[in-house]
Amino acid sequence: MQTGTDAVQQEAVPDPAGAKTRTASFRPEVQGLRALAVLMVVAYHVWLGRVSGGVDIFLLISAFLLTLSFVRKAETGRPFGLLGHWLHLFKRLLPAAVVVILGVLAGTWLILPQGRWPQILDQAWASLLYRQNWLLADTAVDYYAQDHAGASPLQHFWSLSIQGQVFILWPLIFAAAAGILAVLRRLPACAGLTYRGLLGIGFGAVFAVSLAYSIEQTAGNQAYAYFDTRARLWEFALGSLLALALPYLKPGKALRVVLGWAGLVGMVSCGLLLTVDRSFPGFVALWPTLSAAAIIVAGQTGSRYGVDRVLSSKPAVALGDNSYALYLWHWPVLVLALAATGVEAPNLMQGLGIVGASVLLAVLTTRFVEKPLRDWHWPKLRAWRTAVVIAACGAILAGPVSVWQTFLTAEETATAAQPRELTPGAAVLTPGIEADPAPAARIIPGPSALDNDWAGIQTPCSGSNATDDPILEGCRQEIPEGGGTKRIVVLGDSHSQQYLGALAPIAAAKGWELVTLLMPACRFGAESDTRTAECNAYNRASAGYVLEHRPDAVFTVASLTHEEAPFETEVPGYLDGIRPFADAGIEILGIRDNPRFTFNMPECVQRNGADAPECNPPVAESLVEPSPLENYRGKVDGLHLMDMSDFICARGVCPAVVGNVYVYKDDNHLSRTYAESMIPMFEQRLLAATGWT
Repeated sequence: MQTGTDAVQQEAVPDPAGAKTRTASFRPEVQGLRALAVLMVVAYHVWLGRVSGGVDIFLLISAFLLTLSFVRKAETGRPFGLLGHWLHLFKRLLPAAVVVILGVLAGTWLILPQGRWPQILDQAWASLLYRQNWLLADTAVDYYAQDHAGASPLQHFWSLSIQGQVFILWPLIFAAAAGILAVLRRLPACAGLTYRGLLGIGFGAVFAVSLAYSIEQTAGNQAYAYFDTRARLWEFALGSLLALALPYLKPGKALRVVLGWAGLVGMVSCGLLLTVDRSFPGFVALWPTLSAAAIIVAGQTGSRYGVDRVLSSKPAVALGDNSYALYLWHWPVLVLALAATGVEAPNLMQGLGIVGASVLLAVLTTRFVEKPLRDWHWPKLRAWRTAVVIAACGAILAGPVSVWQTFLTAEETATAAQPRELTPGAAVLTPGIEADPAPAARIIPGPSALDNDWAGIQTPCSGSNATDDPILEGCRQEIPEGGGTKRIVVLGDSHSQQYLGALAPIAAAKGWELVTLLMPACRFGAESDTRTAECNAYNRASAGYVLEHRPDAVFTVASLTHEEAPFETEVPGYLDGIRPFADAGIEILGIRDNPRFTFNMPECVQRNGADAPECNPPVAESLVEPSPLENYRGKVDGLHLMDMSDFICARGVCPAVVGNVYVYKDDNHLSRTYAESMIPMFEQRLLAATGWT
């Protein structure tokens, strides 16, 4: 992957117009190392579906070459020219990236379902502005983020975003070090301090602090740490330290040969032997980065047996010249090809076709986009001209993205403005109603709104709307004026939360107070080894809250659905979990769970239509009969059971759309809009089950 590192090398080329011009300092084995790293990334993604560690090598090489360039400037007395450096750098990076993003947008429009368009457009902006890693970090730990069946074709821009951020930060460090050194040299004790030495201290500190942070964050929050720039800075710092130390590292010829091959074996074996995707970027990432460092230290061995003979070969160097474009293209080609064909994992021949198409696109992009702009003389004459080229690249992408988002917003507005009688939702399943909704109506909620169509979320949940328990972080969803006639605590996970779309409006109308104690993926029940330690602790705390505050009732989901057979079971420890409430005179509402599927229901409709059989799976493949709730009857006093499944599944199937309303927002959660359409039926069942008035 060339990224900004090739731009750094270009600074050392006397004649920038000469595409093949190399300097004495050019290291062909490093270019071949980039070729090997990008091949690892591509091969592991296409055939193994795993992370290779190749991206970590790119990060190290980026900082290595960047440091060589700036140290050379400092030691020869040349000005840093930070503004010119940044302009030149992003003039090199943006054109190819913009071309690829535009290609992804075209593929998205042709191949991906409409529900994924808003996500891709948001990521297009994030990729353009070098903040894709932070967007993905927030999504990775957000349980309520839309669950799409496939990966984003722009997901791989996370590493380019981190590099772009470091390409801004690192030159500032180089410039600051030069200024600090000028001050320190006035002190007698620091007269012998060198620029390399000061940088070594600085980057050594960055390495130590970032690595410690990375290890700690990877252990506690790996999904976020993977995309966190702070958890990756040590990899760049290691590359900089390597560049600073390289003149002093002079191993013998035999040791160079050993280092080179050992580094090669370490690089290739990393992704095979380690679960890189779940353990990076902690200390495990030292494996590929130190392996690459060994190859760089080995350098030009002068031996016929050295690994540098392979890495310095013309094919390897040529591939290295195209590595940036190949990295940019391989992932979207893979994701869009799989989405178009419905193939989950490509076989050998399919994978070769994907790789071949990626290489072809990479060569064309390098030849007709990167190289012409790199050799274009006009922008080099003035800094403002370079800035114009950068702004033009941004505008070429920003225009279509803005227009597309405006179109989606207008379509969403038109969808939401439809008369409610055209979108009755669950009401059409009421016995005795035979008329179908108008076929011309748009399905609601629209794709842009569907992402956030969650019920009962209050953000922020603070002040009088928050419980006083720091572990539970509960919310008081409704507090009627003058106090509620009933107080109900909602326990469990997102499947309890989704029913707030019906329960919360009913509570508000009747003057009931609702308190929600919810933890994602944590169904309420007594302690069980089927739950995580965090979930068991949360359930203990929420049960303690209920017993302390003595509400009138608790609301729970009393069965547990699964994607595969058995499709529905009892909740582990459910009766033991609610029995203390019953003993305390607290009523319990236990509702039946809704089905889960192996695919995203709205996307199925967007691809195939609402009437497609694949979007209307049989009830027998979604729920079991008799319901697991029947096993609870008569076992706990005060337990009231509710079953709304006949307003979710009907006529032998569990449809994705009912009454022109999406039943689900993903593969297992009811949409808030559909839950709201069940309010009259939900209220009737609730009052009938409890005997409340």
